[in-house]
Amino acid sequence: MKVTVVGSGFVGQTTAMRILEKALGEVCLIDIIEDKPQGLALDLKEAAPVEGYEPLVTGTNDYAETAGSDIVVITAGFPRQPGMSRMDLLGKNAGIMSDVIARVVTGSPDTILIVVSNPLDEMTHLAAQRSGFPKQRVFGMAGVLDSARLRYFIAEELGVSPSTVEAIALGSHGDSMVALPRHATVNGAPLPSLVDEATLERLFQRTRDGGAEVVALLKSGSAYYAPSASVVAMVKAIVTDSHEVLPVCAWATGQYGISEVYVGLPAKLGRSGIEDIVELDLNDDELAKLREAAEGIRAKCADLAGL
Repeated sequence: MKVTVVGSGFVGQTTAMRILEKALGEVCLIDIIEDKPQGLALDLKEAAPVEGYEPLVTGTNDYAETAGSDIVVITAGFPRQPGMSRMDLLGKNAGIMSDVIARVVTGSPDTILIVVSNPLDEMTHLAAQRSGFPKQRVFGMAGVLDSARLRYFIAEELGVSPSTVEAIALGSHGDSMVALPRHATVNGAPLPSLVDEATLERLFQRTRDGGAEVVALLKSGSAYYAPSASVVAMVKAIVTDSHEVLPVCAWATGQYGISEVYVGLPAKLGRSGIEDIVELDLNDDELAKLREAAEGIRAKCADLAGL
């Protein structure tokens, strides 16, 4: 399969690298900065003999070379800086997203769009609106990343391997992230039986602030190792047609009592994109928080009309 990665910043270039190393397909890396994607592609090709992957990568500034893409991962946009919220990027990145979509869909009318650019929920909505694609072929990467961060923080707190931790985060990518303690386990034991309420809330709040914590430490730029790993997990599920259930920013059509909005939900992924939305057993409080997150996203998406 052909995977185009739009944007050759750190998220884009590490995404391209992971796709090649996992042998998930041919990569086209595109950016508006002249020669940058070409240089990165050459560097990735030169790493191929050492890493043992096929050097199936092209760097370009020309969208014509993205034609025939099966998947397009959109990382283009301004990164967060210290003190910035994801919503501070709304106006800046909306124009970039609209331009990218217009250029991509011409040569790849049947592609699957995975949005990574921030603010994630609103940019996913805009990508779907501008592309006119069926909603199951347009979705965003957020829940995989939030869930990974939560799993790591739980593992760190309890001194265990992250591989022993299962946890999922839904809702909005940001302040309205919905953590589900009843669905989190450590070595099979329910998380609420291992830590108190105060610890739970501290872990959840750190997860909500996970991106900002990295931004503050880096001083310039934002996270890219965990985001790229998360989006490639989604790419792998599509390429391998695994039907794996992953939390993604998906279009709700009545699930959990939510309709006509993009929000973080568990989705089964395969060659056609989102094959199904999985409905977990949520209690009234969890449902209320998820619906509140969805309405918050809906309100912010309405702001896009004025841009």
